[in-house]
Amino acid sequence: MPYINIKITKEDVTQEKKAELIRGATQLLVDVLGKNPNTTVVTIDEVETDNWGIAGETVTVRRAKGH
Repeated sequence: MPYINIKITKEDVTQEKKAELIRGATQLLVDVLGKNPNTTVVTIDEVETDNWGIAGETVTVRRAKGH
């Protein structure tokens, strides 16, 4: 049973966009690895931008700087 965990920053991603991510990730495993979509699990974790860092700074700080 394939398991995909998608982590995104928590920034008002709609239910429709999350459903699209789940469908797309599932289809990717079907197309590339021949996996059964009926047994492919996809989870989405939304992470606060203060809890996600890049290059030694939080995403919150980087976005405030225009990065």
